[in-house]
Amino acid sequence: MTFCVVKIGGSLIGVSRDIVRRLLLLSEDGSSFLVVPGGGPMADLVKKIYRRYGISEEAAHWMAILAMEEYAHFLADGTGASLTDEISRPASGVRILLPYRPLMKDDRGLLHSWDYTSDSVAAFAAARLSADFVKATDVEGVILNGGVEGEIDAESLIGRETCIDQGALRILRRSGNVCLVLDGRDPDRFIANLKIGRGGTLIRGRDPGRSGPDVRESLYPGIDQSR
Repeated sequence: MTFCVVKIGGSLIGVSRDIVRRLLLLSEDGSSFLVVPGGGPMADLVKKIYRRYGISEEAAHWMAILAMEEYAHFLADGTGASLTDEISRPASGVRILLPYRPLMKDDRGLLHSWDYTSDSVAAFAAARLSADFVKATDVEGVILNGGVEGEIDAESLIGRETCIDQGALRILRRSGNVCLVLDGRDPDRFIANLKIGRGGTLIRGRDPGRSGPDVRESLYPGIDQSR
């Protein structure tokens, strides 16, 4: 295991810092993580202001990006993780992204609309780093027709309301990267599944025939995933 982008959703705020602490423990094996924060209740407030006062999507977009920074400070507090305003691969440990400055410099491909939320920022960062990413959220995976999809392509989810935003799906389709959606409500179980790339839903940016590793097979390639 070397490097992974992990997006921690605002819906997990109650256990989010436990996830960060466990990622730090996992990084002692030589792995490194760039954590992209969700917007949490701070972004929910931005959406309420947007609806009530009729501000533009442009203003709401940057307010929501700043809300992600507030959540980033929450995630870092007391966990031992460091904050960074660079979209880069940490040499070691866990870095939590402060996205405002790097996105102000260059966010080409990231539209300023409610289709592009913190999921899209994580997909954008992963694409910039030529990496796949893991979305930690409060559901077991992408749920369609009453069941959790084990694997699905991004194209088939465009236009459908699921646990991942539309912008992220478009970025995945364009980059060809994959996203593993994992249940993060139990941090220990999340880490266990993260280690072996098991559970949740694998969203592929391209068809299964693409070359190269993905998050199901590259985190700990020596572990038997068939158990």
